[in-house]
Amino acid sequence: MSLGETLQRLSPELILLFTGLAVLCVDLIWRNEEKKTLWVPSLALIGLAAALVATVLLWNTPSSVVLALMAVDPFALFFKIVAIASVMLVILTAVPYLQGRTRYRGEFYALLIFAGLAISLASSGIDLISIYLPMEFLSITSYVLAGYLRGDQKSSEAGIKYFLYGAVTSAVMLYGMSLLYGLTGTTSLAGIAQTLKNSDPTAQWLAVAAIVPLLAGFGFKIVLAPFHQWAPDTYEGAPTPITAFLSVASKAAGFAILMRVLFTGLLAFRWNLGWMAFLIALSILSMILGNVIALRQTNIKRMFAYSSIGQAGYIVIGVICLAMNVNNFFLGVNGTLFYLFAYLFTNLAAFSAVIAVETATGSTEIADYRGLVRRAPVVAAVLLIALLSLAGVPGTGGFLGKFLVFGAAIQLNTAQTLSLAIIGIVTSVISAFYYLNVVRYMFFEPADETAEPIALPAGLKTGLLVTGLAILTIGLYPQPFIELATRSVGMLATGFLP
Repeated sequence: MSLGETLQRLSPELILLFTGLAVLCVDLIWRNEEKKTLWVPSLALIGLAAALVATVLLWNTPSSVVLALMAVDPFALFFKIVAIASVMLVILTAVPYLQGRTRYRGEFYALLIFAGLAISLASSGIDLISIYLPMEFLSITSYVLAGYLRGDQKSSEAGIKYFLYGAVTSAVMLYGMSLLYGLTGTTSLAGIAQTLKNSDPTAQWLAVAAIVPLLAGFGFKIVLAPFHQWAPDTYEGAPTPITAFLSVASKAAGFAILMRVLFTGLLAFRWNLGWMAFLIALSILSMILGNVIALRQTNIKRMFAYSSIGQAGYIVIGVICLAMNVNNFFLGVNGTLFYLFAYLFTNLAAFSAVIAVETATGSTEIADYRGLVRRAPVVAAVLLIALLSLAGVPGTGGFLGKFLVFGAAIQLNTAQTLSLAIIGIVTSVISAFYYLNVVRYMFFEPADETAEPIALPAGLKTGLLVTGLAILTIGLYPQPFIELATRSVGMLATGFLP
């Protein structure tokens, strides 16, 4: 591959890198704080839009390997689109949120862009090294962003707890990777798969031992129980735009590397005591624990943290369904990718509404959402759409995501998948109680007499409208998005087939 072709295939990452550096430089050089408040995030959004265009332009290019470490294929491009779109929407909502909370806003936008760059690199990784390094880069930027509000005790606590859990989990995951390297003598996922395929039973048991620490690392990123301990405190204490980022983009990165590693390098070890048995257990535990504990929450960010644990359990069902039937990749992973795409807009819509209320009231308690429909009808309407989507109500993107995932589980008709589908449906009903509790406060509880109407800045209003309309569009006209998910997984699936 020529230098020009290499640069073309790396164009999204290069644009993100130079955009982040440009934002840092402009923030350092420009002294006019009033103008900088407008133009620095605008520069960030322009660079992100250029990276998004570059990603879309790569869609029809032949799949290829760059620098022997990265795959440029529809699967990677899908997650790059999710990452870049997430960062753009988070920046839109962060502009009004940061005003009055910190004067170090340029670094905030730059770190978000670098986090998007890390996700883009990780989603392309086909080698343990090219997976681990971007994930650590993402982790470091996330630790800083979670504790970004230095004057806020909860934000500092969120950053410290996230760092402590993350450091331990990264070490455990790296130990699992070192076991695989010591066993196979290679860090390439394809090389690992080929070596393990021809290995003796003793070596295969060592590979099974490596799966457990690997799943701990992946489970931490996608917030699977019991690796979720950091999430409630970090979600509650982190700046709300970062909570939105962690709930969507960071989770997407975790699923990208989870599927790359398990289906490309460790597909042969899915049966018996392999990774599929562990994933089934983690999925069941996450669905039950996340939704049951969420019932007791009074803080909306903490409620969404436990909701995120339950949602991760639903998404994993799609991965398990593909493992059950690798010859039909339509069952499972395309449902997983569709679910992730719908979840992107659903969670960002919910957190955009939370940011609007928090900016106006300084509170994230559910009780303070009383009478929101009268104080901010647009915010209440978008939050209603998001909550209905999370609950899986027909007509929303969340419903179709659950329909595809649960449908795949039921269609496979095995004891494991039917159990997962039943638990998923029951816990979805449970989740409706705490989602609709927020709706009750917004629409049926009177607002305090002293409560004033909530004004919406332009960026926040744009974020609310874009995400709300996206949820309804995906729910009412899903075909293009299903085709996007199916094509995205198609290239990855060709590596699964025996």
